[in-house]
Amino acid sequence: MIELRHLRYAVTVADEGHITRAAERLGIQQPPLSQQIRNLEDLVGATLFQRLPRGVALTEAGRTFVDRARIILQDVDLAVEATRRNARGEEGSLAIGFTSSAAFHPLVTTAVRSLGEISPGVRIKLEESSTSDLIDALRAELIDVAFVRSPVEQSKGLTVSKILDEEMFVALPDSHRLVAKGARRTSPIQLSDLADESFILYRRPSGPGFYDAIIAACGRAGFSPQVKHEAPRLMSTLSLVAAGLGISIIPNSMTRLETNGIAYLPLDRRTQLVAPLHLAHRNEPSGGALKLFIEIVSRSVRELG
Repeated sequence: MIELRHLRYAVTVADEGHITRAAERLGIQQPPLSQQIRNLEDLVGATLFQRLPRGVALTEAGRTFVDRARIILQDVDLAVEATRRNARGEEGSLAIGFTSSAAFHPLVTTAVRSLGEISPGVRIKLEESSTSDLIDALRAELIDVAFVRSPVEQSKGLTVSKILDEEMFVALPDSHRLVAKGARRTSPIQLSDLADESFILYRRPSGPGFYDAIIAACGRAGFSPQVKHEAPRLMSTLSLVAAGLGISIIPNSMTRLETNGIAYLPLDRRTQLVAPLHLAHRNEPSGGALKLFIEIVSRSVRELG
């Protein structure tokens, strides 16, 4: 069987035109190299080198063999280097999932941008969906990693790590009575201030974590919220708020959106209502791009303190 080493031997002997010099370059002894060349010629069934008084020269058959051998060796070297770049996270692809609210957190956007800057050869695919759909996509290997909000039970094959807790804000129509009051107040809004309001929430099937946490926090504040409208995306809840149909409670990062007709006021932290952000991926990350991305996210979390 012809092996890669046979190809390298033949190419080196052809380049040097001398078996002894080729042996020195290859780091082996001359007699074993001569024997390997003879074995190669037997395997090919043709004389590859013409033996001269002071070296060797390629025969016609030898030139054909060595030309093809160079291409094969080059392809192998390219394959090895491409594999190494992939393992280092310099090439390949990465499918990143996120919920609609997670997309606005600066940590998420910073991590994606950093990956693009560090490894421009990585193809990045973004997928927005609900937490449950993203977890299903991870299990089905349709995406590689996901930023999710709702608590996710640790399950076989997946690692879900809590990254941070984000404070919550109240989104109100800018004509709301609390907005003018909020401009002068020095303390955050209490949940009890919202007892008589119409709530617009991110519907529970899409975001059970948000929905249940808000309902529970209102219960601790002594009232059951009047949920008048539900929306499939948090952005949709803001559209309804801007239309004056009610108020909503959103993560701080979404207040960066400059939406006409909406005012954002901080919610008292003593409500114990926060928006957690989790990173989910399969237990054994495959591919250097995913490993690199996880490292980038971890570094970003440390920098945020």
